[in-house]
Amino acid sequence: MRITVRTASLELRTPLRISRSVMARRDAVWLSVEDGDGAAGYGEVVSSVYLGLTAERAKHALLGHAAPALARQPDPEAALLGLLNGTLLPRGFPPGVTAAVDSALLDLVGKRAGRPVHRLLGDGDGDGDGDGDGVGDGVGADVGVRAGAGDGDPGDRDEVAAVTARTIGITDPADAAEQARELAARGFRILKVKAGSVDPAEDLDRVAAVHDAAPDVRLLLDPNGAWTPTRAEALLPLFSALGVEAVEQPTAPGDPESLARLAEHSPVPLIADEDAVGYDDALRLAGRVHGVNIKLAKCGGAHAAARICAALDGSGTDVMLGCLTASSLGIAPAVHLVARARWVDLDGHLLLAHDPWQGIGGADGTVRAAGRPGLGVSPVSRSGGDGT
Repeated sequence: MRITVRTASLELRTPLRISRSVMARRDAVWLSVEDGDGAAGYGEVVSSVYLGLTAERAKHALLGHAAPALARQPDPEAALLGLLNGTLLPRGFPPGVTAAVDSALLDLVGKRAGRPVHRLLGDGDGDGDGDGDGVGDGVGADVGVRAGAGDGDPGDRDEVAAVTARTIGITDPADAAEQARELAARGFRILKVKAGSVDPAEDLDRVAAVHDAAPDVRLLLDPNGAWTPTRAEALLPLFSALGVEAVEQPTAPGDPESLARLAEHSPVPLIADEDAVGYDDALRLAGRVHGVNIKLAKCGGAHAAARICAALDGSGTDVMLGCLTASSLGIAPAVHLVARARWVDLDGHLLLAHDPWQGIGGADGTVRAAGRPGLGVSPVSRSGGDGT
């Protein structure tokens, strides 16, 4: 297999302010895995200060470890099985980079099998074999299907779609209201408002302005861990009264027990984000918070996310599918999992000034994974990369 790694810069349409930072751009690293017949699968990893991942570190991990490991595999199906059983990549490999490898292999295997990625990922428990372990017989069976095997199955051309939230950053109430009106007019039915201002009254005014400007839109709130438990306890009823239906990570990460205690008496559902990085974190909070925000860059990719979904099923803790700011390529694998989520927050590509990939929609408030083989995305242009 031929492996190519390229870098690009993703500029935001307008800077996004959250409680801990302001972001105007991200670096992206694209991975291409090509088989001997010229078919290629793609994955993306983006830089993240919070996750401690730079483009250089991601590129080094891909070129120094992932590329040689992939080149040793006889085919992408064997490589994907190696990724799932833990033999392809070394322990401690950055989850965001693992997610890109998982994406590229799923994309390529799906194209070779004539199946969209959501079909490869199985029946909702992560593997298609019904045992809920997320990495079992179903994935192996589907990975082993060769190109064209799905051509006669009408189900291979189904589409999965979901309403996605659209983020409004920390800004003044008038600007937030203007954004809300415009987004509602375009078809968005869920808006996520960022919070965590030094003065909580500013957050309350912003949410009230959004609610008044778009009264039929559902509201989520995300302070990104800016509140103390005491402040959260005081503020949650006030935001509930303004129509907020769920709050992400209200308290500072690092104390999941405190978050779980807060959830016991919260008037609105609480969703763990920064306190729920991977599988073990999700299990620790299962049944103790109302939701867990699964991001592929945190947990290690679509297969890892499907495994977490399976573990949470029936626990009383629902799934939110979230993302980092990324292109359609980076968001696409999560779109193939939307049937497993109560909340979908996959708008990272919609925040970009120019998205270099296309195929998952979202501009009308709904993201879609079509029945095309693989991820269903394609490049808009190849400009902006260094070609390394």
